[in-house]
Amino acid sequence: MTVWDRPEPPTRPVPLDRARIVVAAVALADEGGLEAVSLRKVAARLNAGPMRLYGYIATKEELFDLMLDEVRAEIVPAGPPGDEVRAEALPAGPPGDWRAALHALAHGTRRTALRHEWLADLLGGRPALGPNGLAVGEATLAALEGHTDIDTAMRAVETVNAYVTGAIRREVARLRAERATGLSEREWQRASGPHLTRMLATGRFPTLSRAVHDGTDVDAATSFAIGLEWILDAVAARLAQPAGE
Repeated sequence: MTVWDRPEPPTRPVPLDRARIVVAAVALADEGGLEAVSLRKVAARLNAGPMRLYGYIATKEELFDLMLDEVRAEIVPAGPPGDEVRAEALPAGPPGDWRAALHALAHGTRRTALRHEWLADLLGGRPALGPNGLAVGEATLAALEGHTDIDTAMRAVETVNAYVTGAIRREVARLRAERATGLSEREWQRASGPHLTRMLATGRFPTLSRAVHDGTDVDAATSFAIGLEWILDAVAARLAQPAGE
């Protein structure tokens, strides 16, 4: 039985429910990462005894599942960028613009991960079974309905998700490195410049040398957007192939 299927205990003098527990856990993770989250710390924030939480959540892994589903509600925008709507409000049904749907999923996931950096540590795990995760998955697959068979649609979504997960983890890792070293990306590049110049001058890395001297340096958002368009182009090419090829 999943945490979503298990009934909550009756109310007691100090009001408590899974929604309050999850909000407190998300706040702790936003402040200090997943390592800052424990049932004891969540209970302390709610002024409740730690043992009371076990009536609602059996393990820390269940708490992480609930936290992940909570922030998945922020992923898919409705209207202008930044105008989020809870995932259960997403339409699911007739065939839609699959590229726009996957584009929204990718950029919405990145925006959410930058608000909640700990999300990067939970992406790519087991399928999301919470209501928001299921709603996002339904809306995304529904957009591909009518364009291809269900297996191809699933592989397309998996391919986009794999790119998004990798790109987000890389970006978040860099943000964490900046905080750990106290150096921005530009400051780190300047500090590392003399070493890199000496290494490239050996002639052992000609391709890297061309990339450093002739390549265009872009910010994380631009890099993410370009890579995503390439992935969506590949999906479009696959969808254009006749069935069975």
